[in-house]
Amino acid sequence: MKFLLKLFHEQEKYFKKGGKLEKLYPLFEAQYTILFSQKTVSKTRVHIRDFLDTKRYMITVVLALLPCMLFAIYNSGYQAHAAANLSLEHVDIIKTGLQVYLPLLLVTFVVGGFWEVIFSVVRKHEINEGFLVTGMLFPLIMPAGIPLWMVAMGISFGVVIGKEVFGGTGRNFLNPALTGRAFLFFTYPAFMSGDGVWTHMVAAKDKLVDGFSGATPLAVAALSPTGEAVSSELASAGFSVSNMFWGFIPGSMGETSVFCVLIGAAILIITGIGSWRTMLACVVGAVSMSALFNAVASPDSVAMMSVTPIQHLVMGGFAFGAVFMATDPVSSPSQKLSKLIYGFLIGAIAIIIRAVNPAYPEGMMLSILLMNVFAPVIDHFVMNAKLKKRIPNVI
Repeated sequence: MKFLLKLFHEQEKYFKKGGKLEKLYPLFEAQYTILFSQKTVSKTRVHIRDFLDTKRYMITVVLALLPCMLFAIYNSGYQAHAAANLSLEHVDIIKTGLQVYLPLLLVTFVVGGFWEVIFSVVRKHEINEGFLVTGMLFPLIMPAGIPLWMVAMGISFGVVIGKEVFGGTGRNFLNPALTGRAFLFFTYPAFMSGDGVWTHMVAAKDKLVDGFSGATPLAVAALSPTGEAVSSELASAGFSVSNMFWGFIPGSMGETSVFCVLIGAAILIITGIGSWRTMLACVVGAVSMSALFNAVASPDSVAMMSVTPIQHLVMGGFAFGAVFMATDPVSSPSQKLSKLIYGFLIGAIAIIIRAVNPAYPEGMMLSILLMNVFAPVIDHFVMNAKLKKRIPNVI
Protein backbone atom coordinates (compact mmCIF):
# COMPACT_ATOMS: atom_id res chain seq x y z
CA MET A 1 0.00 0.00 0.00
CA LYS A 2 2.94 2.34 0.63
CA PHE A 3 3.99 1.97 -3.00
CA LEU A 4 0.45 2.78 -4.15
CA LEU A 5 0.24 5.79 -1.82
CA LYS A 6 3.57 7.09 -3.13
CA LEU A 7 2.34 6.66 -6.70
CA PHE A 8 -0.79 8.68 -5.95
CA HIS A 9 1.27 11.50 -4.40
CA GLU A 10 3.60 11.60 -7.40
CA GLN A 11 0.73 11.82 -9.89
CA GLU A 12 -1.35 14.30 -7.90
CA LYS A 13 0.38 17.35 -9.37
CA TYR A 14 -1.05 16.58 -12.80
CA PHE A 15 -4.62 16.66 -11.45
CA LYS A 16 -4.37 19.73 -9.24
CA LYS A 17 -5.23 23.23 -10.42
CA GLY A 18 -2.96 24.19 -13.30
CA GLY A 19 -2.04 20.58 -14.09
CA LYS A 20 -2.50 18.91 -17.46
CA LEU A 21 -5.34 16.72 -16.15
CA GLU A 22 -7.01 19.32 -13.94
CA LYS A 23 -10.50 18.56 -15.29
CA LEU A 24 -10.17 14.91 -14.25
CA TYR A 25 -9.42 15.73 -10.61
CA PRO A 26 -12.81 14.32 -9.45
CA LEU A 27 -11.80 10.89 -10.78
CA PHE A 28 -8.40 11.09 -9.07
CA GLU A 29 -9.95 12.20 -5.78
CA ALA A 30 -12.57 9.43 -5.89
CA GLN A 31 -9.94 6.71 -6.32
CA TYR A 32 -7.71 8.20 -3.64
CA THR A 33 -10.38 8.49 -0.96
CA ILE A 34 -11.75 4.99 -1.65
CA LEU A 35 -8.31 3.48 -1.01
CA PHE A 36 -7.03 5.89 1.66
CA SER A 37 -8.40 8.30 4.25
CA GLN A 38 -8.93 11.96 3.44
CA LYS A 39 -5.76 14.06 3.32
CA THR A 40 -7.54 17.29 4.20
CA VAL A 41 -8.73 16.95 7.79
CA SER A 42 -9.40 19.35 10.63
CA LYS A 43 -6.73 19.54 13.33
CA THR A 44 -8.37 22.06 15.64
CA ARG A 45 -10.65 21.37 18.59
CA VAL A 46 -13.70 23.00 17.10
CA HIS A 47 -14.45 19.91 14.98
CA ILE A 48 -15.11 16.28 15.84
CA ARG A 49 -12.60 14.11 14.02
CA ASP A 50 -13.80 10.62 13.15
CA PHE A 51 -12.73 7.81 10.82
CA LEU A 52 -16.27 7.50 9.45
CA ASP A 53 -16.27 9.82 6.46
CA THR A 54 -18.98 9.73 3.80
CA LYS A 55 -17.32 6.99 1.74
CA ARG A 56 -16.98 4.71 4.77
CA TYR A 57 -20.58 5.48 5.64
CA MET A 58 -21.69 4.39 2.19
CA ILE A 59 -19.47 1.30 2.23
CA THR A 60 -21.18 0.19 5.44
CA VAL A 61 -24.52 0.37 3.64
CA VAL A 62 -23.04 -1.71 0.82
CA LEU A 63 -21.96 -4.34 3.37
CA ALA A 64 -25.52 -4.39 4.71
CA LEU A 65 -26.76 -4.97 1.14
CA LEU A 66 -24.35 -7.86 0.59
CA PRO A 67 -26.72 -10.64 1.83
CA CYS A 68 -29.45 -9.38 -0.52
CA MET A 69 -26.96 -9.18 -3.40
CA LEU A 70 -25.76 -12.75 -2.88
CA PHE A 71 -29.31 -14.01 -2.57
CA ALA A 72 -30.29 -12.10 -5.73
CA ILE A 73 -27.63 -14.02 -7.63
CA TYR A 74 -28.72 -17.39 -6.26
CA ASN A 75 -32.49 -16.89 -6.52
CA SER A 76 -32.28 -15.49 -10.06
CA GLY A 77 -30.46 -18.63 -11.16
CA TYR A 78 -32.76 -20.87 -9.15
CA GLN A 79 -35.95 -19.39 -10.65
CA ALA A 80 -34.52 -19.63 -14.17
CA HIS A 81 -33.51 -23.29 -13.75
CA ALA A 82 -36.79 -24.25 -12.07
CA ALA A 83 -38.77 -22.65 -14.90
CA ALA A 84 -36.82 -24.53 -17.59
CA ASN A 85 -36.49 -27.80 -15.64
CA LEU A 86 -32.70 -27.53 -15.65
CA SER A 87 -30.16 -28.74 -13.13
CA LEU A 88 -30.69 -27.49 -9.58
CA GLU A 89 -27.07 -28.03 -8.58
CA HIS A 90 -25.82 -25.03 -6.60
CA VAL A 91 -22.87 -24.35 -8.91
CA ASP A 92 -25.06 -24.31 -12.01
CA ILE A 93 -27.62 -22.07 -10.33
CA ILE A 94 -24.95 -19.58 -9.23
CA LYS A 95 -23.43 -19.48 -12.72
CA THR A 96 -26.79 -18.58 -14.24
CA GLY A 97 -27.47 -16.09 -11.45
CA LEU A 98 -24.18 -14.33 -12.12
CA GLN A 99 -25.04 -14.12 -15.82
CA VAL A 100 -28.28 -12.37 -14.87
CA TYR A 101 -27.10 -10.06 -12.09
CA LEU A 102 -23.61 -8.94 -13.09
CA PRO A 103 -24.60 -7.34 -16.44
CA LEU A 104 -27.27 -5.28 -14.65
CA LEU A 105 -24.76 -4.19 -12.03
CA LEU A 106 -22.13 -3.34 -14.65
CA VAL A 107 -24.53 -1.29 -16.80
CA THR A 108 -25.79 0.54 -13.72
CA PHE A 109 -22.31 1.59 -12.61
CA VAL A 110 -20.99 2.40 -16.08
CA VAL A 111 -23.97 4.52 -17.15
CA GLY A 112 -24.74 6.02 -13.74
CA GLY A 113 -21.05 6.61 -13.08
CA PHE A 114 -20.75 8.37 -16.41
CA TRP A 115 -23.39 10.92 -15.38
CA GLU A 116 -21.79 11.35 -11.95
CA VAL A 117 -18.41 12.12 -13.53
CA ILE A 118 -19.91 14.50 -16.09
CA PHE A 119 -21.70 16.56 -13.44
CA SER A 120 -18.65 16.48 -11.13
CA VAL A 121 -16.34 17.75 -13.86
CA VAL A 122 -18.74 20.51 -14.92
CA ARG A 123 -19.31 21.62 -11.34
CA LYS A 124 -15.63 21.15 -10.44
CA HIS A 125 -16.24 19.19 -7.28
CA GLU A 126 -15.51 15.66 -6.03
CA ILE A 127 -17.57 12.71 -7.23
CA ASN A 128 -20.48 12.22 -4.87
CA GLU A 129 -20.23 9.06 -2.81
CA GLY A 130 -23.98 8.58 -2.76
CA PHE A 131 -23.92 6.81 -6.12
CA LEU A 132 -22.03 3.91 -4.56
CA VAL A 133 -25.22 2.92 -2.72
CA THR A 134 -27.58 3.94 -5.53
CA GLY A 135 -25.60 1.78 -7.95
CA MET A 136 -25.92 -1.21 -5.62
CA LEU A 137 -29.60 -0.66 -4.90
CA PHE A 138 -30.85 -0.17 -8.44
CA PRO A 139 -30.17 -3.69 -9.85
CA LEU A 140 -31.74 -5.22 -6.73
CA ILE A 141 -35.10 -3.56 -7.41
CA MET A 142 -35.15 -4.66 -11.06
CA PRO A 143 -36.91 -7.76 -12.43
CA ALA A 144 -34.60 -10.45 -13.76
CA GLY A 145 -35.99 -10.23 -17.29
CA ILE A 146 -35.45 -6.52 -17.87
CA PRO A 147 -33.41 -5.52 -20.98
CA LEU A 148 -30.06 -3.88 -20.31
CA TRP A 149 -30.87 -0.79 -22.40
CA MET A 150 -33.81 -0.19 -20.10
CA VAL A 151 -31.54 -0.44 -17.06
CA ALA A 152 -29.36 2.26 -18.62
CA MET A 153 -32.38 4.51 -19.17
CA GLY A 154 -33.68 3.97 -15.65
CA ILE A 155 -30.42 4.73 -13.86
CA SER A 156 -29.85 7.75 -16.13
CA PHE A 157 -33.23 9.19 -15.17
CA GLY A 158 -32.69 8.40 -11.49
CA VAL A 159 -29.26 10.05 -11.33
CA VAL A 160 -29.90 13.05 -13.57
CA ILE A 161 -33.54 13.93 -12.86
CA GLY A 162 -33.81 12.41 -9.40
CA LYS A 163 -30.58 13.88 -8.02
CA GLU A 164 -28.20 15.94 -10.12
CA VAL A 165 -30.69 18.57 -11.31
CA PHE A 166 -31.26 19.42 -7.64
CA GLY A 167 -27.55 19.81 -6.90
CA GLY A 168 -26.31 16.25 -6.34
CA THR A 169 -26.00 14.08 -3.26
CA GLY A 170 -27.32 15.79 -0.16
CA ARG A 171 -29.68 18.08 -2.06
CA ASN A 172 -32.03 15.60 -3.71
CA PHE A 173 -35.41 15.18 -2.06
CA LEU A 174 -36.25 11.95 -3.91
CA ASN A 175 -34.54 8.59 -3.61
CA PRO A 176 -32.61 8.28 -6.93
CA ALA A 177 -32.92 4.48 -7.22
CA LEU A 178 -36.69 4.56 -6.66
CA THR A 179 -37.03 7.52 -9.01
CA GLY A 180 -35.39 5.48 -11.77
CA ARG A 181 -37.61 2.49 -11.05
CA ALA A 182 -40.75 4.63 -11.06
CA PHE A 183 -39.71 6.07 -14.43
CA LEU A 184 -39.36 2.60 -15.91
CA PHE A 185 -42.60 1.37 -14.37
CA PHE A 186 -44.72 4.14 -15.83
CA THR A 187 -42.82 4.34 -19.13
CA TYR A 188 -42.47 0.62 -19.86
CA PRO A 189 -45.07 -1.11 -17.67
CA ALA A 190 -45.04 -4.31 -19.75
CA PHE A 191 -41.37 -4.83 -18.87
CA MET A 192 -41.84 -4.06 -15.16
CA SER A 193 -44.95 -6.05 -14.28
CA GLY A 194 -46.67 -9.26 -15.28
CA ASP A 195 -45.78 -12.92 -14.82
CA GLY A 196 -43.10 -13.01 -17.51
CA VAL A 197 -40.68 -10.37 -16.24
CA TRP A 198 -39.62 -11.82 -12.89
CA THR A 199 -37.86 -14.91 -14.24
CA HIS A 200 -34.82 -15.01 -16.49
CA MET A 201 -35.68 -17.33 -19.36
CA VAL A 202 -32.79 -19.64 -20.22
CA ALA A 203 -34.79 -21.67 -22.72
CA ALA A 204 -37.43 -21.13 -25.38
CA LYS A 205 -40.99 -20.77 -24.14
CA ASP A 206 -42.02 -24.20 -25.38
CA LYS A 207 -39.28 -25.76 -23.26
CA LEU A 208 -40.59 -24.37 -19.98
CA VAL A 209 -42.04 -26.89 -17.54
CA ASP A 210 -45.78 -27.45 -17.74
CA GLY A 211 -47.76 -25.21 -15.44
CA PHE A 212 -44.90 -22.76 -14.95
CA SER A 213 -46.01 -19.37 -13.63
CA GLY A 214 -43.80 -16.43 -12.86
CA ALA A 215 -46.46 -14.70 -10.82
CA THR A 216 -45.43 -13.02 -7.57
CA PRO A 217 -47.38 -13.42 -4.30
CA LEU A 218 -48.76 -9.89 -4.65
CA ALA A 219 -50.03 -10.64 -8.13
CA VAL A 220 -51.69 -13.86 -6.97
CA ALA A 221 -53.35 -12.05 -4.05
CA ALA A 222 -54.49 -9.14 -6.22
CA LEU A 223 -56.05 -11.48 -8.79
CA SER A 224 -57.89 -13.62 -6.27
CA PRO A 225 -61.65 -13.54 -6.98
CA THR A 226 -62.66 -12.61 -3.41
CA GLY A 227 -61.09 -11.87 -0.07
CA GLU A 228 -62.33 -15.23 1.19
CA ALA A 229 -60.29 -17.03 -1.45
CA VAL A 230 -57.00 -15.13 -1.08
CA SER A 231 -55.38 -17.42 1.49
CA SER A 232 -56.22 -20.58 -0.47
CA GLU A 233 -55.01 -18.98 -3.72
CA LEU A 234 -51.67 -18.11 -2.13
CA ALA A 235 -51.34 -21.57 -0.62
CA SER A 236 -52.11 -23.34 -3.91
CA ALA A 237 -49.47 -21.19 -5.65
CA GLY A 238 -46.90 -22.29 -3.06
CA PHE A 239 -46.64 -18.92 -1.32
CA SER A 240 -46.66 -19.75 2.36
CA VAL A 241 -45.41 -17.22 4.89
CA SER A 242 -42.30 -19.37 5.33
CA ASN A 243 -41.53 -19.44 1.59
CA MET A 244 -42.01 -15.70 1.30
CA PHE A 245 -39.80 -15.09 4.36
CA TRP A 246 -36.86 -17.09 2.97
CA GLY A 247 -37.41 -15.68 -0.51
CA PHE A 248 -37.22 -18.54 -3.04
CA ILE A 249 -40.01 -16.96 -5.06
CA PRO A 250 -40.35 -14.72 -8.15
CA GLY A 251 -39.91 -10.99 -7.62
CA SER A 252 -37.44 -8.14 -7.95
CA MET A 253 -33.94 -9.55 -7.72
CA GLY A 254 -32.94 -8.41 -4.24
CA GLU A 255 -36.31 -7.92 -2.56
CA THR A 256 -37.65 -11.45 -2.16
CA SER A 257 -35.75 -12.64 0.94
CA VAL A 258 -36.97 -10.99 4.14
CA PHE A 259 -34.34 -13.00 6.03
CA CYS A 260 -31.50 -11.34 4.10
CA VAL A 261 -33.14 -7.94 4.50
CA LEU A 262 -33.25 -8.44 8.28
CA ILE A 263 -29.52 -9.20 8.32
CA GLY A 264 -28.93 -5.90 6.55
CA ALA A 265 -31.28 -4.13 8.96
CA ALA A 266 -29.28 -5.46 11.92
CA ILE A 267 -26.02 -4.15 10.41
CA LEU A 268 -27.52 -0.70 9.76
CA ILE A 269 -29.03 -0.44 13.23
CA ILE A 270 -25.94 -1.69 15.11
CA THR A 271 -23.68 0.74 13.24
CA GLY A 272 -26.16 3.57 13.79
CA ILE A 273 -26.44 4.28 10.06
CA GLY A 274 -30.04 3.17 9.49
CA SER A 275 -32.86 4.63 11.57
CA TRP A 276 -34.61 1.93 13.60
CA ARG A 277 -37.40 4.44 14.23
CA THR A 278 -38.22 4.63 10.53
CA MET A 279 -38.06 0.85 10.10
CA LEU A 280 -40.22 0.15 13.14
CA ALA A 281 -42.73 2.85 12.22
CA CYS A 282 -43.07 1.38 8.71
CA VAL A 283 -43.97 -1.98 10.21
CA VAL A 284 -46.42 -0.45 12.70
CA GLY A 285 -48.08 1.59 9.96
CA ALA A 286 -48.45 -1.44 7.69
CA VAL A 287 -49.74 -3.72 10.45
CA SER A 288 -52.22 -1.10 11.66
CA MET A 289 -53.66 -0.40 8.21
CA SER A 290 -53.83 -4.05 7.15
CA ALA A 291 -55.50 -4.97 10.47
CA LEU A 292 -58.05 -2.22 9.85
CA PHE A 293 -58.76 -3.55 6.36
CA ASN A 294 -59.10 -7.08 7.77
CA ALA A 295 -61.61 -5.82 10.31
CA VAL A 296 -63.88 -4.11 7.78
CA ALA A 297 -63.50 -6.65 4.97
CA SER A 298 -66.30 -9.00 4.05
CA PRO A 299 -65.94 -12.35 2.24
CA ASP A 300 -66.80 -10.60 -1.05
CA SER A 301 -64.48 -7.62 -0.54
CA VAL A 302 -61.43 -6.86 -2.68
CA ALA A 303 -58.97 -9.69 -2.12
CA MET A 304 -56.10 -7.49 -0.88
CA MET A 305 -58.25 -6.27 2.02
CA SER A 306 -58.19 -9.77 3.47
CA VAL A 307 -54.42 -10.27 3.27
CA THR A 308 -53.14 -10.60 6.83
CA PRO A 309 -50.58 -8.19 8.35
CA ILE A 310 -47.86 -10.83 8.48
CA GLN A 311 -48.43 -11.69 4.80
CA HIS A 312 -48.13 -8.03 3.84
CA LEU A 313 -44.80 -7.76 5.69
CA VAL A 314 -43.20 -10.65 3.79
CA MET A 315 -44.74 -9.88 0.39
CA GLY A 316 -43.10 -7.90 -2.38
CA GLY A 317 -40.62 -5.17 -1.58
CA PHE A 318 -42.06 -4.02 1.73
CA ALA A 319 -39.18 -5.21 3.94
CA PHE A 320 -36.51 -4.09 1.47
CA GLY A 321 -38.11 -0.67 1.08
CA ALA A 322 -38.52 -0.15 4.81
CA VAL A 323 -34.88 -1.01 5.55
CA PHE A 324 -32.90 0.36 2.61
CA MET A 325 -35.12 2.93 0.88
CA ALA A 326 -37.17 4.62 3.58
CA THR A 327 -34.07 5.15 5.75
CA ASP A 328 -32.17 7.10 3.08
CA PRO A 329 -30.65 9.93 5.18
CA VAL A 330 -30.99 12.50 2.40
CA SER A 331 -34.61 12.02 1.37
CA SER A 332 -36.01 11.20 4.83
CA PRO A 333 -36.64 13.56 7.79
CA SER A 334 -33.95 14.37 10.33
CA GLN A 335 -35.92 14.71 13.59
CA LYS A 336 -36.63 11.65 15.73
CA LEU A 337 -40.38 12.28 15.93
CA SER A 338 -40.42 13.08 12.21
CA LYS A 339 -38.92 9.67 11.44
CA LEU A 340 -41.70 7.95 13.35
CA ILE A 341 -44.42 9.91 11.56
CA TYR A 342 -42.69 9.47 8.20
CA GLY A 343 -42.23 5.71 8.62
CA PHE A 344 -45.77 5.15 9.89
CA LEU A 345 -47.25 6.95 6.89
CA ILE A 346 -45.05 5.01 4.46
CA GLY A 347 -46.26 1.69 5.87
CA ALA A 348 -49.93 2.75 6.01
CA ILE A 349 -50.01 4.28 2.51
CA ALA A 350 -48.25 1.24 1.01
CA ILE A 351 -51.05 -1.01 2.28
CA ILE A 352 -53.72 1.43 1.06
CA ILE A 353 -52.21 1.41 -2.44
CA ARG A 354 -52.00 -2.38 -2.42
CA ALA A 355 -55.63 -2.72 -1.37
CA VAL A 356 -57.34 -0.12 -3.55
CA ASN A 357 -55.24 -0.25 -6.72
CA PRO A 358 -55.35 -3.71 -8.34
CA ALA A 359 -53.31 -2.39 -11.29
CA TYR A 360 -50.38 -1.73 -8.97
CA PRO A 361 -50.46 -4.18 -6.04
CA GLU A 362 -46.96 -3.35 -4.71
CA GLY A 363 -47.39 0.14 -3.23
CA MET A 364 -44.09 0.47 -1.39
CA MET A 365 -42.26 2.37 -4.13
CA LEU A 366 -44.97 4.99 -4.60
CA SER A 367 -45.47 5.30 -0.85
CA ILE A 368 -41.80 6.08 -0.21
CA LEU A 369 -41.56 8.55 -3.09
CA LEU A 370 -44.71 10.32 -1.89
CA MET A 371 -43.36 10.66 1.63
CA ASN A 372 -39.98 11.81 0.27
CA VAL A 373 -41.85 14.85 -1.01
CA PHE A 374 -43.47 15.51 2.37
CA ALA A 375 -40.40 14.78 4.54
CA PRO A 376 -39.35 18.47 4.75
CA VAL A 377 -42.92 19.44 5.69
CA ILE A 378 -42.97 16.89 8.51
CA ASP A 379 -39.63 18.20 9.82
CA HIS A 380 -40.94 21.78 9.58
CA PHE A 381 -43.97 21.13 11.78
CA VAL A 382 -42.03 19.01 14.26
CA MET A 383 -39.37 21.72 14.62
CA ASN A 384 -42.02 24.43 15.07
CA ALA A 385 -43.71 22.38 17.78
CA LYS A 386 -40.37 22.07 19.60
CA LEU A 387 -39.67 25.79 19.30
CA LYS A 388 -43.06 26.66 20.81
CA LYS A 389 -42.20 24.62 23.90
CA ARG A 390 -39.02 26.60 24.56
CA ILE A 391 -38.99 29.11 27.39
CA PRO A 392 -39.08 32.58 25.84
CA ASN A 393 -36.11 34.88 26.40
CA VAL A 394 -36.55 37.19 29.36
CA ILE A 395 -35.34 40.73 28.73
